[in-house]
Amino acid sequence: MSPLQDLQALLHVFFVLGLKGLTHPSSARKGNYYGMAGMAIAIGATLLGSEVQSYGFIIAGVVAGAIIGSVLAARVQMTAMPQLVAALHSFVGMAAVLVALGTYLNKAQAGLLNPVLMGELSAGIVIGAITFSGSVIAFGKLQGLISGAPVIFKGQHALNAALGVVTVGLAIVFATTEASWALVLMTLLAFVLGFTLIIPIGGADMPVIISMLNSYSGWAAAATGFTLGNNLLIIVGALVGFSGAILSYIMCRAMNRSIINVVFGGFGGEPEAGPSAVAQAAEKGVKSASVEDAIYWMEDANRVIIVPGYGMAVAQAQHA
Repeated sequence: MSPLQDLQALLHVFFVLGLKGLTHPSSARKGNYYGMAGMAIAIGATLLGSEVQSYGFIIAGVVAGAIIGSVLAARVQMTAMPQLVAALHSFVGMAAVLVALGTYLNKAQAGLLNPVLMGELSAGIVIGAITFSGSVIAFGKLQGLISGAPVIFKGQHALNAALGVVTVGLAIVFATTEASWALVLMTLLAFVLGFTLIIPIGGADMPVIISMLNSYSGWAAAATGFTLGNNLLIIVGALVGFSGAILSYIMCRAMNRSIINVVFGGFGGEPEAGPSAVAQAAEKGVKSASVEDAIYWMEDANRVIIVPGYGMAVAQAQHA
């Protein structure tokens, strides 16, 4: 095993330990340290690769990113942490799109395009574009730049389905014909799809969406790894993708929500008044309790913990 492969094997262990540490508050700090060490090793392993021809732009990018990241980490308030995470997800999505486009131009010039590579490029572009535009909308809602209320209109799900089908169709056309027009349209529609998927979701449900976008960013990174032939990106992206999806599912169960509604949008809106709203609420399995039930539970409890959460999110208490 070469020294570079040794580094890759080591960082895999660090990232797994990092995820394990983040599963409990008492070990979260240690988990962050493991993740930081793994990322440092990943950067070092990449810089030692034979494909690196010039270190000038790389060093400049690392220094600029380190400075910007340090300033943001020092100044951001804890109440603004969700929108910061959304912004970071948007960076990952856009990076996946740019890497895929750059790889396409490079391989096309060298005449090295093939259907498998085109499929990988399509996956990276579509997932990355959806992650970017969706994360931008999530950031705007959490930051108060746009209304946190769900934006719902007639035929919304049909529009999302149509955008998804057309985007996949364009990806197939691009992978089989190498048509540049299909690439452009596919990229634009993927950006629009990310917007239409997130805009109908209320600000109070953004924590679930942030977790789902985290999963999307992981899959975008994994797709980029396939494009570049980089096992590090594939493994780390898969870890992030699976962990984000599992966390989203757990959060949805805790909030009595459907994960399908989160993925396909139209999640978190208020039902219309009238009999249909009652029927829709009944179908969702609303858990109701009387005042007497609450009194009984309080009297029977040994200890009571009041955890502020969903109600404060609905009230947008972070902007108070």
